[in-house]
Amino acid sequence: MFELIFFGTSSSAPSVHRGLSAHMILYRQHRFLLDCGEGTQRQILQSGLGFKRLNKMLFTHGHLDHILGLGGLISTLSRWENLEHVEIYGGRSALSRISNLLFKVVFPNGRSPVQIDLHPLRRGEIFSDDHFTLSAFPVSHRGADCFGFLFEERDRRPFLAEKADALGVPFGPERGQLVKGEAVTLANGRLIHPDDVLGQIIPGTKYVHIGDIGRIDGRIEAICRDADALVIESTYVDEEADLARQFGHMTAGQAARLAQKANVKTLILTHLSRRYFERDIRQEAQAIFPHTFVARDFDHFQISRNKTKRLKKQQP
Repeated sequence: MFELIFFGTSSSAPSVHRGLSAHMILYRQHRFLLDCGEGTQRQILQSGLGFKRLNKMLFTHGHLDHILGLGGLISTLSRWENLEHVEIYGGRSALSRISNLLFKVVFPNGRSPVQIDLHPLRRGEIFSDDHFTLSAFPVSHRGADCFGFLFEERDRRPFLAEKADALGVPFGPERGQLVKGEAVTLANGRLIHPDDVLGQIIPGTKYVHIGDIGRIDGRIEAICRDADALVIESTYVDEEADLARQFGHMTAGQAARLAQKANVKTLILTHLSRRYFERDIRQEAQAIFPHTFVARDFDHFQISRNKTKRLKKQQP
């Protein structure tokens, strides 16, 4: 299960009720900050989540409404938090802007109190552990090096303790080996195979996060295929599709049609223009794809296999 908290859901400029793009993804011990618009560090504090273990940051692209909050956040982390190392992932053009922001403005002598590693993104896996993988994929927006992100839990087979007990498998490393798919030989010489004690495959949760995007093609649809949740921008409505195309953005209707074609389970829309009411976006999308949420600042979602729940807001 992934948890997703929205810190900012406005496009281009903040409004009274919406900050600029920023999100936190939680998975087991991992915390990922995805984009960091102006004011993000205050939103993090307001949410009650705080800065602990906030050492992995992902950027969809380098436009200012997605990166300007990073300067203040890194400054705070370097002075007040017990954090030694920060990893920042983004396209080359985004990292160029981020480098200028950090090493010419925040730290004008070019030296930071914390180690900052900048990782250029390319298509494919960028992080993984025994439980999930995180991959990046290119998207079409204004300018080069814009990316979306795919979070995927690994499929698993549950360990059937009652079968292991019946076969005489002792508690200890033998059970761990079987979970890893390795056969074990018991003290009495009996060979136990993983299939003897493991259940049917349970598919992992699939969550796709796309920031600003101006064009949907078959490749993007394939990435979103059967996702348990898709987060994507909806800056415009269909009535202004020409304007959306001109500025490289998506309408609520286009996002909903993508979710429908790709058999997505839940659609979550963000990056709203101040020119619309929230209900304009929601009504257009839900007419096409009923299981649509329009995110608000501090919304908290739990994303699990075939079910996404909107929880009480994180804001105290």
